[in-house]
Amino acid sequence: MAHLLIIELPGGNDTDIIQAAIDRDDSFTFLTADLTLYQQQPAVNALLQHAYACISVPSFDMQTVVSQVLEAHNNKPFDAVLCLLDIRLIETATLAQALGLRYLNLKSAQLLRDKFSVRQRLQERGIAQPLFALATSNDELKQAVDHIGLPVLIKPSDGYGSQNIVVIEDENDLAPWMSPLEDMLPSRADYGLGVKANDRLLVEQYMQGVVIGCDTLTQDGQHTLVGVNEKIFFEPPSFAIRGGCFMPNKGAFKAIEAYVFALLDAVEFDCGATHIELMLHADGLSLIEINPRLVGAKIPRLISLACKRSIHSDLIDLHLGRPVTPFSEFSEVAVTRWLVASQTATLTQVELPATNDRRIACVEILKRIGDTVRLPMENADRIGYVMSCAPSKQDAEAAAEDFIANTLIHVS
Repeated sequence: MAHLLIIELPGGNDTDIIQAAIDRDDSFTFLTADLTLYQQQPAVNALLQHAYACISVPSFDMQTVVSQVLEAHNNKPFDAVLCLLDIRLIETATLAQALGLRYLNLKSAQLLRDKFSVRQRLQERGIAQPLFALATSNDELKQAVDHIGLPVLIKPSDGYGSQNIVVIEDENDLAPWMSPLEDMLPSRADYGLGVKANDRLLVEQYMQGVVIGCDTLTQDGQHTLVGVNEKIFFEPPSFAIRGGCFMPNKGAFKAIEAYVFALLDAVEFDCGATHIELMLHADGLSLIEINPRLVGAKIPRLISLACKRSIHSDLIDLHLGRPVTPFSEFSEVAVTRWLVASQTATLTQVELPATNDRRIACVEILKRIGDTVRLPMENADRIGYVMSCAPSKQDAEAAAEDFIANTLIHVS
């Protein structure tokens, strides 16, 4: 039985990594900057009762964090460190280094927390990138847009989860009465847990095509492409994902695999999971971004359903230095579709359809009665989801779409 150090939870409520540890009979200590955030959620708090210990450092001052973690390690040694939250990536790499445990190396962690620096590194390594620039002031932002030309996409260089993204498509978007370029900085964006945006904006040429997510596991610098997730989005100007179709890798993605592995080698990614978003267009493949952790938004559940095993358990094994078992040929296609509101209002009820469809594998409602809901502009606006699993993409998508169509969302 291993003892794990688990740092924060994605979304503040995604407990799948804790559940995986419990299912494996591993013990865990939970480290956070805000223990109350988790304790006030009954379902999360119930799982935290299984923790060997909880360490709360409100400021997440690294000197204090390292001191308390080393003290806990002396009491009951940790065998692995796990974190699925972008804003704690560097701190987790620092802790792993201090503990002598497997994790992404610190230099790569620092690089991957800055999307502009990643673009620079890949360009230096000869991997073609869209036109891009860094802006740290509104004047620099306007200069970058003028240099790159429209359409452009603007996003926080330290951002994650499709938050605070702006697309400027044509000159009408730059009209004085609606242009966002005059006052985007300082953004004062708050990522939670005491972490604020650093106000470095990545400005880049806006690409169009099919978005695919590539989920990988890396152990000692050796990469495995677990599968490919074809993503679909809500209509612009939304950046929220409406759903996806995860297809396990059975040898049909050789070109994608080679491109993704080249990206990982360029940023010297040596340990852990990644979710790499690519744009598939007429000229081939282009990188959208490298997310240096297990994918969020419940997609790990989708991967686990498709692969007939827990991807979280695989991630734990990887950080323990155990070989990851080859994936089964009996895997299926898994599809997700998200429930959303059609207006800004207060959620009063979600009425799910009664169904005996064996293709429906998982349903979860994330919003609570009384929450304010709205049209989906970003992923946090989504109410809940359905996941389906079938031998073919067509069957899995049909099941999920039918479930969504027969779900009633009541608001006031």
